[in-house]
Amino acid sequence: MIHAYRAATGLLIATSLPMLVQAQSLAIRGATVHSLAGEAIPGATVVMDRGRITAVGSDVRVPEGARVLDAAGLHVYPGFFDPFTALGLTEIDAVDVTNDVTELGDFNPDLLAFTAVHPPSEHIPVARANGITHAVTAPDAGSAGVGGQASLIRLDGWTVEEMLLSASVGFVLDWPTISLGRGRTYRAGREEYDDRIRRLGAWLEDARRYDLAVQAEQPIPRDLKLEAFSLLTRGELPLMVTVREERYLRDAIEFAEEEDIQIVILGGNQAWKMRDELAGRSIPVILGPTQALPSGADESYDEQYSAPALLYEAGVKFAFATFSSPDSRTLPFQAGNAVAYGLPHEEALKAITLRAAEIYGLADQFGTVEVGKVANLIVTDGDPLEYTTRLVHVIIDGREASTGNRHLELYETYRDRPLR
Repeated sequence: MIHAYRAATGLLIATSLPMLVQAQSLAIRGATVHSLAGEAIPGATVVMDRGRITAVGSDVRVPEGARVLDAAGLHVYPGFFDPFTALGLTEIDAVDVTNDVTELGDFNPDLLAFTAVHPPSEHIPVARANGITHAVTAPDAGSAGVGGQASLIRLDGWTVEEMLLSASVGFVLDWPTISLGRGRTYRAGREEYDDRIRRLGAWLEDARRYDLAVQAEQPIPRDLKLEAFSLLTRGELPLMVTVREERYLRDAIEFAEEEDIQIVILGGNQAWKMRDELAGRSIPVILGPTQALPSGADESYDEQYSAPALLYEAGVKFAFATFSSPDSRTLPFQAGNAVAYGLPHEEALKAITLRAAEIYGLADQFGTVEVGKVANLIVTDGDPLEYTTRLVHVIIDGREASTGNRHLELYETYRDRPLR
């Protein structure tokens, strides 16, 4: 990956890019609009101009000269947001030269994921064809190491610059675990575990001191790693922590409180066991796929399916993510599975739209069909959480995006093969 550092944390919104500025307004007419900000509006019209939603309602007038999509009998939803993926960073796991998710070294807070994104990736149009309009792409991290900063991208564009929405939404950390290999004692594993946490704390302290020195205009050598990490110590960006077990989750929460930093829990396999603590501390969780095995031998078979409903009932803010590149397309189905185990249907939709935006502080831009929001929308012939639903249109920044993809090409190729 290419090392880079951004000086500002603001969004690079679509309308700042000349290629994406609309010469013609676009309107979706006659659909039932599920805004996720109120009741569904039947027979409604959504008008978009210059990448933004400008009007929504049943009595909206279509501007003269606007392109109109007739959506009678169809449904409009906000575009889906996959809040943690490797989209654009990996293509074929078994082919090293197509993977760029991991950098050498354990501590790379100055690395920005978007600099390694490959726009022609076949995974991007596959995800887009199933309603994923924007996503966070993130680097891998070693144990107690910072892999870099995750970036927010739109799933449309010829270049990285055209795809980029925000260079960074947070630092990626894999919380350490106690390793007990062959012949190794628990004491040795615990000492190594504690040492890794102390090392992370030392980096934070160094970043604070470096930031103070810079603020005081002291003549010190520039350090890109500490300069980047100071965005965390100043509270401008969160630490996104992958935690796999309850005992480590407790340690991560305690560490964040001691260091006075914001954290977002990634994966959250056993987050449901600490749902009251997470809710009380307003710590959000980005859940992994529901279509997964239980987190332990003694856990219920339906643990991953039932956990979202438990978190919801406790008041924990959470979103679903695929933590993948080829499987990003399955995001709506991961949410749909949780509905069968007690999660309200609308909350499942919000967990792949609005909640993800709220976790990253982007709810004023994404997540609902409202005037002023970025025009990322999908048009379907039914419930988008159902496998049998067909996506008719995908709108990204007010433009209709292609739904063509490698999966469709292969399907059509083999469907039309000659019979012998």
